[in-house]
Amino acid sequence: MSTPPAFPDAAEHWNKRFQSDEYIFGTEPNLWLRDHAPMLLPGQRALCVADGEGRNSVWLARQGLLVDAFDIAGKGVDKARKLAQEAGVEVHYDVADCDNWPWPRQTYDVVAAIFVQFADPAMRERMFDNIKRTLKPGGLVLLQGYTPKQLEYRTGGPPELSHLYTAPLLEQMWAGFEMLELREYEAELQEGARHAGRSALIGMVARKPAS
Repeated sequence: MSTPPAFPDAAEHWNKRFQSDEYIFGTEPNLWLRDHAPMLLPGQRALCVADGEGRNSVWLARQGLLVDAFDIAGKGVDKARKLAQEAGVEVHYDVADCDNWPWPRQTYDVVAAIFVQFADPAMRERMFDNIKRTLKPGGLVLLQGYTPKQLEYRTGGPPELSHLYTAPLLEQMWAGFEMLELREYEAELQEGARHAGRSALIGMVARKPAS
């Protein structure tokens, strides 16, 4: 018997989560992303994958980057547009899932993939391949996720082991990229109501080969 998908109707699932006025993951950027601000330059093109309510895309735009972002949930994108307007920045938003967004080739200097762990292994492989393709030579991918130990904490993320990340998994899937940083660690997260408390995390920064 096959295992049922974690999110049978992902758009419905996330639209329900995002329907309230509350920003359920907060309005401040992810700390892993923010802590790597020195690697980012104004004028660079950036993409935020599955950006939700916009906290990371808006922060990148406030750093002077030219930002595109997408999410499957229209209600999340509506809130992201409102957050960008309130911050006085421009972000180009689309409502799309990871398989149907166009992924233009060699377009972005930076791709942020923060807690995109709704993706099962097959979707994750497709998504990572698309990120590799859409990055410019020398471009950076900044990724944050949960490790299997997060199943003990249950302070955020999916309850499915197959959706979680380990260092060996990411090393294998990003082989050929220069691994600038790959760290499994624990921290207290305060990212809205949905990411709150002790968390088992992994962060990655990798660079696409220049040629």
